[in-house]
Amino acid sequence: MKKQYKLGVIGGGFMATAIVKGAVYSDFLRPKKIIVADPSAEARERLFELGVWTTENNRDVAGNCEYVLFAIKPQNFAAVASSIKGLPVEKAITIMAGVKKQTIRAALFGNDCKIARAMPNLPCSIGAGATALDFSDFSEDADDCSFIIGLFEKLGIVIGAEEDKLNAVTGISGSGPAYVYMFIDGLIKAGIRQGLEEDAARALAVATVRGGAEMAAHEEDKSLAELIDAVCSKGGTTIRAVESFQKDDMEGIIDRAVDACVRRAEELSAQ
Repeated sequence: MKKQYKLGVIGGGFMATAIVKGAVYSDFLRPKKIIVADPSAEARERLFELGVWTTENNRDVAGNCEYVLFAIKPQNFAAVASSIKGLPVEKAITIMAGVKKQTIRAALFGNDCKIARAMPNLPCSIGAGATALDFSDFSEDADDCSFIIGLFEKLGIVIGAEEDKLNAVTGISGSGPAYVYMFIDGLIKAGIRQGLEEDAARALAVATVRGGAEMAAHEEDKSLAELIDAVCSKGGTTIRAVESFQKDDMEGIIDRAVDACVRRAEELSAQ
C-alpha cells in the first residue's frame, strides 16, 4: 500500500534537522513528503519552519511513511520501540550508534523489515560531513539504494561499510570532529600563551586545520608522511614540534582514544 509520506523521521534533534535540511534545500524531497516526530514543541516548531509536517506521536510516522529514519539516542530506543510496536514498517534507516539491525528487528518489525545503518557526523550539518552506510539489506533494489545513498550524499561524502565495521567508523569519523576541535582548541591556547590575541590565534588555527585537510584530500599521490616532510626542514622549526609530538606518543594517544570510543560503541551493541 502506498504510504502518505516518503520519509518519516523519529527524533527532531540536531542530526535529524541536518538530514531534513539537506533533503529539502537540495530539492531531493519536497517538504510535504516528510514528517518528523518529536516530543519537544520547540523542535517541532523549528522543523515546521522548513515546510515539513511534524507530530508528537511516533505512530504517525511509523504507520504512514515509506522510509522510517530513527534519529534518536541509543538509550532512547527501548521507549521509542514500545511506542510504535506492532506497526508494519518495511524500510527503516537508523543513525543510532551501536544498535544492530537485528536488535531493531527483534524489538519492532520482525525479519521482513529491511534496515540501513548510517553513521553520519556533525559536519553533515554544513554539508561537509562524512557518512558510512550499510545498506546491504536493500542491495537487490536499485531505487531503495539510490534513495538512501542520495539522502546522505546531500550532507557530504558517503562510503559503504559492512555493519561490523560501523563501530570503528564511530571511533574515527562519527566522534572524530570532537578530536579535531580539541586539537584546534589546543593550538589556540598555545598561540595565546605565545602572545597572540585570541581572535588571531583562532583564525590561524582554524585556517591551518582546514588547509591541511584540503591538501590531504587533494594531494592523493602523496602519503601523509610525505606531506609532513614537506613542512619540515632539517634543523628547522617544524621538526622540533614534530619530535615533541613523537616523544609524547601522539599516535598512541589518538589510538587509545579511538579504542575507548569503539569499546563504548560495542557496549551499546551488546545491550
